[in-house]
Amino acid sequence: MTRTEARTPGHPHAPETGVTAAGTSEPALTARSSRTRQPAAPNPPAPPAPPAPPATLGVIAGEGRLPAMVARGMHRAGHRVVGLSINGLGDEALQRHCEDVRRVPLLRLGAWVRALRRMGVTHAVMVGRVDKAQHMHDPLRMLRNMPDVRTALVWYRRLRHDRRSPALLAALADTLADGGVQLLDSTHFIEDHMADHGAMTRRAPTPEERSEIEFAWPVLRDVLDLDIGQSVAVRERDVVAVEAAEGTDRMIERAGALCKGRRWVLLKGARRNHDRRADVPTIGQETIRNLHAAGSRCVAIATGDVIIVDKPDTIALADELGVAIVGVGADGKAG
Repeated sequence: MTRTEARTPGHPHAPETGVTAAGTSEPALTARSSRTRQPAAPNPPAPPAPPAPPATLGVIAGEGRLPAMVARGMHRAGHRVVGLSINGLGDEALQRHCEDVRRVPLLRLGAWVRALRRMGVTHAVMVGRVDKAQHMHDPLRMLRNMPDVRTALVWYRRLRHDRRSPALLAALADTLADGGVQLLDSTHFIEDHMADHGAMTRRAPTPEERSEIEFAWPVLRDVLDLDIGQSVAVRERDVVAVEAAEGTDRMIERAGALCKGRRWVLLKGARRNHDRRADVPTIGQETIRNLHAAGSRCVAIATGDVIIVDKPDTIALADELGVAIVGVGADGKAG
């Protein structure tokens, strides 16, 4: 709240009365007082434990390598694995680890539930990239992805007033649960790909990079807790970019354009009590290539909260390009 704003009545820190233009003692309201801070999404419920093998588990797959990695982890744990490819985004590797893969439209949640139940799925993991900016902010989204009745009801009952990622994913998880499919912790079968503490590459952060991380980590925590995005970019103790709906890769490009080839640091993490049933933050080889092209040589990620896709290969590429990857603890210290 700025110094020119009046607090709304009933706010826990609001004065009971204020001074109106006429000088009388009345509740103080201004034209800007309706711009109240949007509350953070409530803490999600803990994901259920996976059933004992050999249960049939589903992978609800977006884009990228992550769905195949999760499917492989499920298979190694002794489960029968089937896949659901959203708009056909799941890559070919997913097919190799699933007995059956079915394609479903993005905005047909009823079709998701029916397909999963017909394959014998009561527990699933939802992973992979779906371009929120493309699908959520396209004015023709309803025509390009005609929703079914179940999706339309979720949209108008749950998402009219808050379409940030936590609200969206909670509504999605609840809808699947109502249909008999529980979403699991999406990191459960890929724990060896989570961020470790400290430097994971041959090159550790320089003293200057560590200083940038310690300065910007509290800023990142605020951005995360406000459900704005998962990343910030910092240079010389100044925040040059904040991720929002465009995603990390586009934010990296924007930060690089602003810094014009000068070194900067990317920080990425997850909000407190993050819902691990979906949208767990990730980095991978594409992230490292984009960082290098944009002039950054250091990425700081939250220990245990960020997935490193194909971790050994991503670290090897970072070593080749001279990019430091460092895991940061809750205290903001980079090891």
